[in-house]
This record gives sequence, structure tokens and C-alpha cells, in this order.
Amino acid sequence: MSTPAVLAIDLGTGSVKALLIDEGCSVLGSASASYPVLRPRDGWAEQDPEDWWAGTIDAVRRAVAAAGDVQVLAIGLSGQMHGTVLLDEVFEPVRSAIIWEDRRSAAQVRSLTETIGAARLIQVCGSSLATGFQAATLAWLVQHEPNVIACAKSVLLPSDYLRYRLSGVLATEPSDASSTLLFDIERRTWSPDIASEVGIDPAVLPMVVESTELSGRLTTDAASALGLPSGIPIAGGGADAPLAALAAGATSDDTLMLTISTGSQAILPAAQPVIDSQGRIHTWCGLAKPGSGLPAWYQMGATLASGRALRWLREDILFSTSASLDATVAQVASGSEGLLFLPYLNGERTPHMDPEASGAFLGLNATHGPAELTRAVMEGSVFALLDAFQVLEELGGTPGRIVLAGGGARSRVWTQIVSDIFDLPVDPLEESEGSAMGAAILAGTMAGWFDLAGGARLRARFETRVEPHPAAVATYSELHPIFQHAYHALKDDLHALGSIASRSRAASINA
Repeated sequence: MSTPAVLAIDLGTGSVKALLIDEGCSVLGSASASYPVLRPRDGWAEQDPEDWWAGTIDAVRRAVAAAGDVQVLAIGLSGQMHGTVLLDEVFEPVRSAIIWEDRRSAAQVRSLTETIGAARLIQVCGSSLATGFQAATLAWLVQHEPNVIACAKSVLLPSDYLRYRLSGVLATEPSDASSTLLFDIERRTWSPDIASEVGIDPAVLPMVVESTELSGRLTTDAASALGLPSGIPIAGGGADAPLAALAAGATSDDTLMLTISTGSQAILPAAQPVIDSQGRIHTWCGLAKPGSGLPAWYQMGATLASGRALRWLREDILFSTSASLDATVAQVASGSEGLLFLPYLNGERTPHMDPEASGAFLGLNATHGPAELTRAVMEGSVFALLDAFQVLEELGGTPGRIVLAGGGARSRVWTQIVSDIFDLPVDPLEESEGSAMGAAILAGTMAGWFDLAGGARLRARFETRVEPHPAAVATYSELHPIFQHAYHALKDDLHALGSIASRSRAASINA
């Protein structure tokens, strides 16, 4: 007899993952397929939607084969946020997709913010605008590729393109649509006024369904490509960040979800759309519907370099591996012997919203070696996360614990640093399959297996809780104000250095 299962498809930046689970949220099979990020110019980041679809076919077929004899009852979708896919009148991509990493739209961020008004953007959309967000990307295309915009009859997010390939339906859902900065987060629908200000016809935006509602069914052609029966229902799905929080069991406002991976995120569920008037954090729609008993919004602070900064230090500077340094890093006292690191290697979002920020070591002396440098990078990334969290605190957030996910959760040293800097107990998440598991829980909810919170409780499993050490808490309380002051004191100099570097690169290219 076939085992009832649900399928999740998680479209990430570097790969797509297919995951099948049973009613107890146990993994039956999984597989992933990678694809490249195209970088035709400095600061640009694009992908070919056909690569996404080819990867999806490959990953789903291998995941189903690994699961054995299963009956797929529903499909859930997860995807990288912010990206832009344009389809023409026959629903073919007009050009490569422009994804969240892309930074070409800095001028449009400034001009749109001035034209629309920063306060209005934040009030309607829950966030200030940033490069890579769909609104900014579309404004860049309007200015620089008007012929492309003229051909575009549909504008989709990355996972919504997969939905179209699976079902033939043009649709989105609130948690992902929020990240475009074209969406009214309180009304949970598109803002036609802001779309018009960006320069696009609101009619090109897809219909909106809730995350756990039916958005379409698997077509005969898609079913044949994936090796599945046609007609399987497809849930609305969600953005990768709130889905990862769901899979981690962060479904109430007493739990702060921290993810330490390439960059880092601080996510706090919210019962109401409480907005930061300064635009330092994002307040966006969650996976639950208002009135469902679960928070229908979430607040998120995002930092851009955590694991990326550590990987840069170890691989590009120290030419070492994590295994060879972990033991020695654990022997270094909290505070890294007076060494601080500003982790802004790729600019910064929360709370500075400064794409021109850059990194720095402070307090460096001849006694510092690889272990101190490594610990300082780990501590600096957590100080940056604390800066993001303090905005959530200003807005009324009072969590009693932290759920830690990502690569940081697999490092005992990093987990202890988080507990000590935040002065909160930390529950490190066991390997959870992240946003793919969140999408599977959505599919299971639509299939009637459980509600969102019930699915999260079934899946979320934690390592041993880590408690803060009072002596380390005291040290970090002294260091954090120095860390904060350093950014403001060095900001202008770091921007000037960045300008010099840009001119040097341009001169080298043109030589």
C-alpha cells in the first residue's frame, strides 16, 4: 500500500530542493539540484528560470524515487524572496530573472523613496526599499529596458514562476508578495498606487491566495515531467524566511527565531502589523490568516554577512577549515582579547540600511592570531544581529527564548556566543530541512493532517538548551556599545574607501 505523503519544492538561490514527508513530519525522501547565478556585470545577479524548472524536475524525480511507494496528496512551495520574473503574452520569460542579490537598482531605491515618500512606503508596505526588491528592480527595468517592460504581461516572484509551470496558474501569496514592496501588508493585497508609481500596470501582478489555500492543481504536462499523477493540489506556499521559522516552531511572539547562515535573520511573529517608522526592519505578512489564532504577520531584521564573513576569513585569508579552528576558538575568552569585527562585507540592512557599509577589525595587535580573529568574526556577526533585534525590542518584542537555526546552530561555540550576547536561553534546532520543511507543513495543513502550529510542533526538534554565562554577558554588555559606536564613527571613511575601490576597479577594467 502506498504511503500518503506531501511534497515540498523549495527554490533557493543556489539550488532547488524537493522533500517528501509523511503525516508525522518524518522525511521520506529528498533531493536537490543546483544551478548557477549569472553575473553579467559587477553587482548584478540573475538566473535563468528554465534552470529552475529543469532543476525542479530532476530534484522531484530523485526525491520520489528515494521515498519509494508514496501517494502525493498535496504540494507546497517555498522560494527565494524579492526576485523578478517577467513573462510575455505566451507566458515565456522575457529575460533572465533578476534575483535578490542584485544591486543595480541603488539609484531607483533613492528616487522611488523620494517620489513615493519614505513614510508612505513604510506605512503601506511595512519596510523601506532596498536593492534587489522587486519594486526597485522593476523601476530599473522601466528606465533601462523599456522594451522588456512593454513585452511583460505578467510579473512573478521566483516560486510563483514554479507555480505557473506546475499548474498554469498565475498566483502568489501574502508572505512572499510582501517582500516586493508593492504590497499593502494590512489589506493583504497589491497596492495599485505604488505599482503605478514604480511605472508598471497593476494588472500584470498575479492574484493573491492565502498560504494554506488551494492555488492550483498539477497539470498533465507538469505531472508527466515530474513523474507524478496530474491533479495534485498545490498550496499557496510561502517565502523562505517565514517558512523556516514555521519549521523551527517559532509560531508565537514569545520565541525569537535567529538564523545564522550566509547572512542572518531575526524573526519575531506578530499578532498585528506593527511597523518601524524608521524602516529599519521589515514587517510583512505571515503564513497564517488574520483571525486564525496564530500571528498573521512577522517582523524581521536581516544582516548580510555572518557565515559568509567566517568563510571569507577561513578560506580566503587563513586558508584553513572550520574543523581545524573550532577547538582553539573555544579556548579564546569572550571578547576575543579586545578584538572587534564589523561584519559589513557586503553592505548592511538592519538597522543601518547602508549598502555602502564595509567591514573592519578594531583593536588588532600582534598578540592576536587565527583563533582570536575567528572568534571576533563570530562575535561581530552576533553583535550585528543584536542591533537588529533591538529594533524589535523598541517595537514591543519581549521573547523569552531564542530558537537558533542555520550553520550557527551546529557550532557549540557560536550558540554559546548567541546566548551570552543576547542574555537569553538558546534552543539550537536539529537539522530541520529549513524552509522546505515549512513548505511541506503548509501542504500537510492543506491536506488536513494538522494546523500550522500542530505541524510545527511535530517537526521542531532541538539540541540541548544553552544558557547564558553571567561573566560573558557582562563582557559583551561592555563591548556592544563600542561595536555600535564604531560603525557611526567610521561610516564616512568606509564609504570613501569604497568609492576609491570602485574607481580602481573601473580603471583596471578599462585599462
